[in-house]
Amino acid sequence: MPKQNSGKKNETEIFDQLSCSNKNSLWGAICAEVFVRLGLRDAVITPGSRSTPLTFAFSRHRFIQSTAVLDERSASFFALGLAQEKHRPVVLICTSGTAAANFYPAVIEASQSRIPLLIMTADRPPELRHCHSGQTIDQQKLYGRYPNLETELSMPSVESVRLKYLRQTLIHAWERCRYPVAGPVHLNFPFRDPLAPSDDQNEQTLMQELDLLSLIDNIEPLIEVRESRASVEAINLAEKLKSADRGLIIVGPNQPQNAESFASSVGQIATELGWPTLTDGLSPLRGFSDLNPYLISHYHFILSHPDLLTRLCPKAVLSIGPLPASKILRAWLEQISAKTWVLSEGLDNVDGLHREATPLRMSVETLRAVIGEKRTAPTAYCQEWLKVEKRVTAILNKEMRNCHFLFEGKTAWVLSKSLSKRTPLFIANSMPIRDVEIFWSANNRQIRPYFNRGANGIDGTLSTALGIAQANKKAVLFTGDLALLHDTNGFLIHSCFKGHLTIILINNNGGGIFENLSIAKFNPPFEEYFATPQNVSFKKIAAAYSLEYKSVKNLDELRKMISVLPSSGIRILEIETNRKKDTRFLKELSLSIANQLKS
Repeated sequence: MPKQNSGKKNETEIFDQLSCSNKNSLWGAICAEVFVRLGLRDAVITPGSRSTPLTFAFSRHRFIQSTAVLDERSASFFALGLAQEKHRPVVLICTSGTAAANFYPAVIEASQSRIPLLIMTADRPPELRHCHSGQTIDQQKLYGRYPNLETELSMPSVESVRLKYLRQTLIHAWERCRYPVAGPVHLNFPFRDPLAPSDDQNEQTLMQELDLLSLIDNIEPLIEVRESRASVEAINLAEKLKSADRGLIIVGPNQPQNAESFASSVGQIATELGWPTLTDGLSPLRGFSDLNPYLISHYHFILSHPDLLTRLCPKAVLSIGPLPASKILRAWLEQISAKTWVLSEGLDNVDGLHREATPLRMSVETLRAVIGEKRTAPTAYCQEWLKVEKRVTAILNKEMRNCHFLFEGKTAWVLSKSLSKRTPLFIANSMPIRDVEIFWSANNRQIRPYFNRGANGIDGTLSTALGIAQANKKAVLFTGDLALLHDTNGFLIHSCFKGHLTIILINNNGGGIFENLSIAKFNPPFEEYFATPQNVSFKKIAAAYSLEYKSVKNLDELRKMISVLPSSGIRILEIETNRKKDTRFLKELSLSIANQLKS
């Protein structure tokens, strides 16, 4: 968008009379205008009185696409989804009181997943706090240590020094939302009455006394400058990697801004080192298999074979980002002794295994640049991995083609082979994450995986997926029944939702992931307190919100329904499965593949 107000425009074209009719509305208008000039395009707003100055300004700005959402928790995850896809801050506005507390799960997820979320909470003025005034709680430092920045603004004023303070605080908030690591920022705004702008012509005098154009005219989008020159330490690292024997790359969950560039960089690192690449289903790499000839997708079944655990043991490991969720992989890594490097651009520790590892604070692009010349062939160790991967893939494809009951793991396998190119896919936590990791086949469909793996909770699953779908125009949600039920208020977004979302619902009547725990042998209390079956009719839920619904009876039918997505609306495709049968089948399948590898 071209910069507003190139010098020919004046204050009346930016701040109308209503915006400048009182101090509160003026501050709201300045907030909206400053953020737009910095790059804001989306705001999610929840209803309430105390937030009137902010709601009025952001909902009326011509360059902001604002969405009104009734439920604050749903709204926060919807904003999270928008920000995940757009890789830029999204403003989230609420009134005072517990409304702000409902944002907390999304704030945690934004922090853990490095998603830029700009939370603007309205508050009562100081004299109405701690005296049982309605809808008032302590909102300062409400989100603890999770925000990149937390601050309370002063009471609105028209003094020049206070307006400059407001401007620079907003610029700093935008910066901290993005740099050095993206994450949430919390701005708390106390407002006194009157909250609404005044339409009394005698009161609309503020604009005549203020030079608002000079206040905001020179604001420009922030520029990030990164050092591209390789350091001596990075060059030494490259030499160590190239000289390492039996090296292995592990790529965990990742949502890069440019998926193809990320996949290409990792692929070049792998080919230059000659190392196999074990890649999580939540990494975009499985959708760009042509960019990495050393890709390993089915490590779950490979590492289920006792003999292969020893034969394929590495002496050097390069971990990129957090580790995959696989318990088999993690247990194996805990047992081996290998020189380990953990690459992450962020400042936090992403190694939950606490390996004896060297942290690398750089991007994959930087590492790719310093490694140097390519090998002419993979290492013998890499060739052994590739040989096993090829055999496992062939066996798994045969087993899946011969699987004729509604097995939820096969649903992930079908999705990997049926979704159209570049389809955005949001994958819910619990079993869908594991199903994708185990069964998703590498391909060149460039499917874009999205997920909330910062805190790994099921909060806001539907709402996040709707945010991603609106940002992309269409998307698919792969979820279980409990994750969807936990966020059914997200369906309230339906009335203002722009785009299409297909929900592929695995209904196994409870928490299928808990069937893999040892507590599953003890019932009671397993069914009531762990599996928690709900016996809800999703067909009736769909009818209540006027959504399209289809009960899928076989996966060939699903294949046809997802190859081309509709352009608008929300539809639920329900697949009813048996979680106990699925758990047994997965164990039998792992054993069958291990036995076939012996022959």
